[in-house]
Amino acid sequence: MKAVLVREFGGPEVLKLEEVLTPKPAAGQVLVRIHAAGVNPYDTYMRAGTYAVKPPLPYTPGSDGAGVIEAVGDGVKKVKKGDRVYTAKTLSGAYAEYALALEEQVHALPDKISFSQGAGVWVPYTTAYHALHHSAQARASESVLVHGASGGVGSAAVQMARAMGLTVFGTAGTQKGIDLVKREGAHQVFDHSKAGYQEEILKATGGRGADVILEMLANVNLAADRKLLATNGRVIVIGNRGEITINPRDLMLRRASARGFTLWAITPAEETEIHAGLIAGLENGTLRPVVGKELPLAEAARAHKEILEPGAAGKIVLVP
Repeated sequence: MKAVLVREFGGPEVLKLEEVLTPKPAAGQVLVRIHAAGVNPYDTYMRAGTYAVKPPLPYTPGSDGAGVIEAVGDGVKKVKKGDRVYTAKTLSGAYAEYALALEEQVHALPDKISFSQGAGVWVPYTTAYHALHHSAQARASESVLVHGASGGVGSAAVQMARAMGLTVFGTAGTQKGIDLVKREGAHQVFDHSKAGYQEEILKATGGRGADVILEMLANVNLAADRKLLATNGRVIVIGNRGEITINPRDLMLRRASARGFTLWAITPAEETEIHAGLIAGLENGTLRPVVGKELPLAEAARAHKEILEPGAAGKIVLVP
């Protein structure tokens, strides 16, 4: 089978499409024929060797995939050959024609969700769910500001928050992104490339600020976020690419908080809840992953460059 391999940490150019042996599932494992693999920013940090988790070399990137069960190992009861699934982590990497996974790492993919959409479920939607439900403990009637709302996590958060009964504000940096965020359910969208957009957001909240802010780029926005929070507001830091200096007094004045999390630290109980919620949303149509671009598996390096560029509009997926 063909798979993307990283044999040394470095830039996108270290991603190489190679021919490797197709793995066979052992007891408790399944083999998934991958129809689409999702690309996430953390994939690029891991490839560069700067992520908290540094896999042994060589390795195949990718935790997010969607496809069909090709084979199952002894003792597997949850799925059978031919089942449509999305992956939530894998053993062998999703940037490949086939991926090996534990039985508990695959989940039913509703028929109405395409494989490319399924490849955008695990990291984006789990992150959005964990941020809104577990970290922010957001409630209906509250307001949420989603920074970078046109990306994979952002669009997932917009859909989810709208379904939860929150007033949803979003930001994007292009007209295409703004249109996407509006289409996915935001009540108002602001262009974060324009000077003074924060004042527009504050005005839209009636001057009280947002109850929850989901922050995708804390090193750029966190200092301003603190002034956009309502009393008892919560900033949930989802993404960050550098150091920043802040004045905690803005948080103190609002009795507010800034919280961060890593998806890999969720508990088994939280993960069980998350997948139950996501599958229900995918089935009833409130959650609908937005695919911005499909690229061949051989163009993984291009995908790793584009995922970090401004102007995101949906999920980038690789198609074997």
